[in-house]
Amino acid sequence: MRSRDRRSRAGEDAKRIRLAGVRTSWRTLDDGDFFCPECGGDRRYRRRTGRRRFVVLNVPLVPRGPAGPVVECVACRAHLPSDVLDHPTTTRLSTMLREAVHSVALAVMAAGGAEARPVRTAAVETMCAAGFPGCTEDELTTLLAALTAEGQGGVSLEIELHEVLAPLAPHLAVPGRESLLLQGARIALADGVYCSAEREVLATVGRALGIGADDVDRLLAEARTPS
Repeated sequence: MRSRDRRSRAGEDAKRIRLAGVRTSWRTLDDGDFFCPECGGDRRYRRRTGRRRFVVLNVPLVPRGPAGPVVECVACRAHLPSDVLDHPTTTRLSTMLREAVHSVALAVMAAGGAEARPVRTAAVETMCAAGFPGCTEDELTTLLAALTAEGQGGVSLEIELHEVLAPLAPHLAVPGRESLLLQGARIALADGVYCSAEREVLATVGRALGIGADDVDRLLAEARTPS
């Protein structure tokens, strides 16, 4: 009997909830792809806003104010704050990483090591490992020649480093940012010790990635140590 009474009370409570409550009427502002922290992957989203009303017998009566805006995951239906869209999708993050390696490799080569075969080889190997399997020495040297035309290479490459690395840095953990710097350092060391221009480029890479000067010096020293 007790079990039956509990079920009866639960049914009455549910009925009262259905009779009255606050309901939100949503409308979609836009949609797109995003990284859902609830699902843990790239998903479709809808950015939505709504109006809350007190409802009795399915009849909206008293306005209760606006709701949202929220980002709704189409897959799991989670409602998330709008700043979740600031995080890149995994696909976009992979692209940003490839672009970062590309820019660092070109900048290091432009600093004075492009004429050395070991530097070009190290740059190609780094690019292939980063997701450019068809990269060749000829391709890199052609790109480098275009960037250094009319003496604008150093300025253009420094600007590109900041444009490519600065937006990426907040989405990488410290080991990820340090790894990018170390990849550039190993390219620079392929033909021997760092020259002053290479050190300056690598310092620029460190600043763009938010790595402190002392840590840049430490990492450059570590790169010289055989593994």
